[in-house]
Amino acid sequence: MQCDGSPDPAVPQEINTFMSLWQENKNEDIEFVIEKGNQVLNLIEKLCFLLLDTPPNELMEKVIIQYQESILELQSLLHQKYNEATENLLKVSKLCILVESDKKSEIVAPLQVATDEKEEEIIGENVVDLHQFTPVGGVYLIDALKLPPQAKQIKNWTMVELLDAGLETYPYPPESEETEDATYPCIGVTLRLLDSVIFFEEPVVARWDSADKQWRTDCISDIKYKMKEKQISFDMNAFYTITLIQDAHLNMPYQSWELRPNGTDELLFTVVTAFAEVQMQIKGNQCMLSSIIVDGSEQLSHLTGKWTSPIDLTVALKKAGVNIFPSDYSYKYVCVNTKTPLAEVTTYQQMALVASAFAFSWSKWNLASGQDQVVFKVSEYLKTDAVKDEDWSLYMFNGQRAQRLKISETSEAFSEELAENTEFHSTLYHLIKDFASEEAIEKVKKTSCLFIDATYQLLMATRVLTYS
Repeated sequence: MQCDGSPDPAVPQEINTFMSLWQENKNEDIEFVIEKGNQVLNLIEKLCFLLLDTPPNELMEKVIIQYQESILELQSLLHQKYNEATENLLKVSKLCILVESDKKSEIVAPLQVATDEKEEEIIGENVVDLHQFTPVGGVYLIDALKLPPQAKQIKNWTMVELLDAGLETYPYPPESEETEDATYPCIGVTLRLLDSVIFFEEPVVARWDSADKQWRTDCISDIKYKMKEKQISFDMNAFYTITLIQDAHLNMPYQSWELRPNGTDELLFTVVTAFAEVQMQIKGNQCMLSSIIVDGSEQLSHLTGKWTSPIDLTVALKKAGVNIFPSDYSYKYVCVNTKTPLAEVTTYQQMALVASAFAFSWSKWNLASGQDQVVFKVSEYLKTDAVKDEDWSLYMFNGQRAQRLKISETSEAFSEELAENTEFHSTLYHLIKDFASEEAIEKVKKTSCLFIDATYQLLMATRVLTYS
């Protein structure tokens, strides 16, 4: 049991007891379900974090299955509780959008459904590729509900007719033989976008196809997006579960990046994209979003200034629509500066090792160095002001041989010629050591291994040497 009274989601007995006890509770109001639902969502997040953060060799297959089953069971229970609370709410509802009578049901909507034969031919093109696109801002379950029997006040008694069916949805278009060939109005929907997410371009509206278990973009029309008002409206021919998606790789490749020490076991990591400037701070084994600037203004204030683990930060930024973390499939959708794993991964390890006393930055010559080598800028950094252009030096590393280059960032052509009075080294650390001050080397020696690991995790998550 956790300090706040919540169950430990990793312990099957505790999570099963928690679900069983809540399952037995009935007639809960919507406020209680929302509060309890937040607790359930936190448990789901903890299980997801365990699946992401635990090394594969430390997590047995049966434990993985257990976590995944617990997540599905918690989601199912939460959905059930929301349905029950909604039914209880509607029993005493004084206002409603849809009322079903015994004789006739009608929905008022602005437009008519137009059947397009071409949609049948290009059905495959309407399926959302979740490797290329990502949902942002959660999902919206849009449905018409049948109004349950209303509570009646008779003297001092409140009487309600109880139905075994529970919460019932209203099928639209209506399902009957008489209406097979009939044309029904579209359903107009207007959504206000959340302030906790960012859409860098007009979002795509997608609906969930429960039969094929996929997101689709057909059956949705007349989409109107108002960026300043953060509002989107559209029409659909039936009630669906809706989400807003955007290209997962809008912020790739990056325009530039910089890694700069900011104190003992601290640094500031800046990634500049076509749409945003993202600054992340690392301190010890934790990191946080320092700022994200879009069109000159800061965004996502609810995320800034909160210390968390590197994995939690990447998940939070992705959910908010800021994806600067390439996946295994991203190279298919982004123009990638391909590097060998030996060169790229080893460089991140070496950079993290000395990041407490040295600044690193993007170099245009990384594009010209080939797949086997990476090129980047390096400068000893023990102050707090910005690094001057003349203080940067160019380094090239292939994972087994490091060298300092004679050229500068402003040279006219790329050359692998060694800088004067320099030599090859097997590691980046030993090469930097030749030109570093005693103070810088001493600072590197005192660096916490937790800080090194956190820095390495963020470098591997962003892959700045390949996606810049």
